[in-house]
Amino acid sequence: MLILPNRRQVLAGLSASTLAAGATGTYAFAVEPRFRLDVTRYAPRLASWTPGLTLRIAAIADVHVCEPWMPLDRVAEIVDATNALKPDLVVLLGDYPAGRRVTWKPIALSDFARVAEGLRAPLGVHAILGNHDWWEDEAALDARKGPVVARRVLEARGIPVMENDAVRLVKDGRPFWLAGLADQQPFWIRRDRRSLADIPRTLAKISDDAPAILMAHEPEIFPKVPERFALTLAGHTHGGQIRIFGHSPFVAGYHDPRYIYGHVIEGRRQLIVSGGLGVSNVAVRFGVPPEIVLVELGTAHQA
Repeated sequence: MLILPNRRQVLAGLSASTLAAGATGTYAFAVEPRFRLDVTRYAPRLASWTPGLTLRIAAIADVHVCEPWMPLDRVAEIVDATNALKPDLVVLLGDYPAGRRVTWKPIALSDFARVAEGLRAPLGVHAILGNHDWWEDEAALDARKGPVVARRVLEARGIPVMENDAVRLVKDGRPFWLAGLADQQPFWIRRDRRSLADIPRTLAKISDDAPAILMAHEPEIFPKVPERFALTLAGHTHGGQIRIFGHSPFVAGYHDPRYIYGHVIEGRRQLIVSGGLGVSNVAVRFGVPPEIVLVELGTAHQA
């Protein structure tokens, strides 16, 4: 026999549902994006990595500095947490300013760079640019050329920014290359679909057969990345910013679902997509808390 709920039971159920929805919304709006900070670790086994070359890479993506979601004290917290990991190398994967939709009060990128200068790693801190580094720079958009403000302020603080460039680094006598692509969507906000990323030009900067790691802000370029790069590191997607049961429902159609978040293996090529740190478009994060990515290569923990 079917027993129907009475009016009091229905109202109690609705009240509980409303409270649960309100609590979830508060968490997604006020707690996870502003106060959570995770460290996500990967130890991939790379096909073309030099035996005996151990390397700890801390990756910081999509800071999107602004009030109230990413104030300077929050950036300082991220810097301290990154340094505590004792990485050999720190990479910054682009998108340093926040978009206008989530910015209540802007923060000067020069102030962000001053705090980011506190990052410490024996092999240095190296950066690339993202789409928002162009989109929030009206002068660069108008001229259709850089250097954008983000590049200027980072380099003024001693943090090199790579746009289709590569640098040869050495750890314990064993060399490797770190390469960085220019942004793939610099002018999209002006309805101009040109990309500045140039893989052949970047490859031409690599002059020997030491293993190479590629930084690319947008992960969608991964199918075009040749096997010469042992690993690609990317950001941009924020892991979907809202992630439920391993899926990111609100970015479907905007990003290739294969490359929204996490560790991707396609043949001999591997990609790690960071969930990033800040917010964009909407000021919520749920199920994908802000994260620092730590990649450990050549260790006994390799997957």
